[in-house]
Amino acid sequence: MKALVYTQPNEVMVQERPYPEVADGEVILKIDAVGICGSDMHAYHGHDPRRKPGLVLGHEFAGTIVESRAPALATGQRVTGNPLITCGHCEFCVQGRTNLCSNRTMVGMTRPGAFAEYMSIPASCIVEIPEDMSALHASLTEPAATALHAINLSMRVLTRPLPEARVLVIGGGAIGLLAALLLKSYGCRHIDMAEVNPLRRASAELHVGCRTYNPLEEAVRDSAYDYVIDAVGSKATRNAALAGAKPGSVVMHIGLQDWASEIDMRKLTLAEITLLGTYTYTIADLRAAVVALHEGAFGTLEWVEERPLTEGGKAFQDLDQGRTASSKIVLTSP
Repeated sequence: MKALVYTQPNEVMVQERPYPEVADGEVILKIDAVGICGSDMHAYHGHDPRRKPGLVLGHEFAGTIVESRAPALATGQRVTGNPLITCGHCEFCVQGRTNLCSNRTMVGMTRPGAFAEYMSIPASCIVEIPEDMSALHASLTEPAATALHAINLSMRVLTRPLPEARVLVIGGGAIGLLAALLLKSYGCRHIDMAEVNPLRRASAELHVGCRTYNPLEEAVRDSAYDYVIDAVGSKATRNAALAGAKPGSVVMHIGLQDWASEIDMRKLTLAEITLLGTYTYTIADLRAAVVALHEGAFGTLEWVEERPLTEGGKAFQDLDQGRTASSKIVLTSP
């Protein structure tokens, strides 16, 4: 089968790989669509030691079951799934917080991912999708669930409802854009977005209807926002998030571009700002994201760009160089 393989930093190539074996309790999917994630780009740049050359990346997928060794799943079912493979018995799994599983492994990291014509995955990871849902839309389930999980966590601690909040989203990549779209569907009327890429700013203005600005040219509005989402996670964006946060506000940290940096802990303390971290999603979030995508809560999704798997190398290059207005390129197989 054909697979898009991470061969060395800044290079992915289409290669022939063996058809996957199916183990007990697992299924084999024909991959119909798979999105390129920011973490795939991180690996592409050689910045993720867990993802080594020779690996098939890709974990934002939609496909069709072609082989099954799981009683509850039949061939022909259209599905997406949870790329996190969890143990089911640690303290977090039994609490339903499977995203924090102490023993988790991951598709596209510890086993071959979805940038391929076929992929094996445990049946416990499978999430069914409606028969009339496009594979392109279904492949957005994973990033959509990330945004949904983060916003739902935030709503537990916001002092006033979202429609009343002034919100800043830092980063117009897929997570930032999906978060802004979901906030809009939740009734949020005041959304600003900070994004350095002019093509992405234009896309956000068109599809979300939010105000955008270039943070390299315009400073964040000081203490202006009730809710700030950092969908980048760099030293600069963390500082901007704290600078823009009002007293009593909430800062949600999603991105992981930098491993560590200082933030203004004095302001965090004196202004009683709530700083939250979030990691991925649960199966419940993934199922909710499927419904939200199918029912249009994330808009028309016309900003998503589709390319064939065989052109995946060029897609990675275009994302790396900022040559596309779309914050999400989805690779499809015939």
